[in-house]
Amino acid sequence: MKYKIIVDSCCDLTEELKMDQHFQVIPLTLQVGDTYMVDDETFDQARFLKLVDESAECPKSACPSPESFKLAYEAADAEGIFVVTLSQHLSGTYNSAQLAKNLYEEEHGKDKKIAVFSSDSAASGESLIALKIQELCEAGLSFEEVVEQISGFRDHMLTYFVLENLDTLRKNGRLSGLQALFATALNIKPVMAGDHGVIVKLDQARGINKALNKMIDLAVKSAVNTEKKILGITHCNCLERALYVKDEICRRLKFKDIYIVDAAGVSSMYANEGGIVMCL
Repeated sequence: MKYKIIVDSCCDLTEELKMDQHFQVIPLTLQVGDTYMVDDETFDQARFLKLVDESAECPKSACPSPESFKLAYEAADAEGIFVVTLSQHLSGTYNSAQLAKNLYEEEHGKDKKIAVFSSDSAASGESLIALKIQELCEAGLSFEEVVEQISGFRDHMLTYFVLENLDTLRKNGRLSGLQALFATALNIKPVMAGDHGVIVKLDQARGINKALNKMIDLAVKSAVNTEKKILGITHCNCLERALYVKDEICRRLKFKDIYIVDAAGVSSMYANEGGIVMCL
């Protein structure tokens, strides 16, 4: 089966995967104050983080239009098209991709098979789903078999994250000013997770390293069959911290492979500088 994997720009891909013709990225647009940035190869992480730090307003993202997805479906030289988006609870990207599928099929019929997945995650969580799709396609599975397996894979995937900087959570209303001030003053770092695409707080610790270790403890308790899985870590301008997390969890669990990547635009917006997202 000829296949195409279309992802939004919250799916953090390595440079090698960006060059793989099986993958295509549809970018979101980011806004900080009056400044707009397209989350594509022109994205400047350092400039973006500086703008976020200096702005009193919460950074925002705008999802791609249905037309951008529809054009990608039309251009794809593939029998099977698989679309992976940021959690539908965090962005309208899933709805855009699904609407594009409906528009495509109204205009062209079902000459191509299209499956749209909300990752119920973000960052390296999307990446792991995309990599699993490629693995199954390369193994020769049918379109329907891939769809069935990916739905189960997504539902059992674990997503955890720890943030160094709570400003974005404060600015977008997820933390009150008092809570953010209290957490900052005491150096409290929340340990959070994705629960079917919704962000939940699991624990907290004083200091980033203690919070990372709590995150690792929680992952170790919940993870199963990791020797058959890829460990995915997205970091926002903190490779050394990502390597620390990798080393610590790999002392306790074995993985099939390790996937570490710096955050692109949307992931940088959510994680902020120093943030770590871990998926398995």
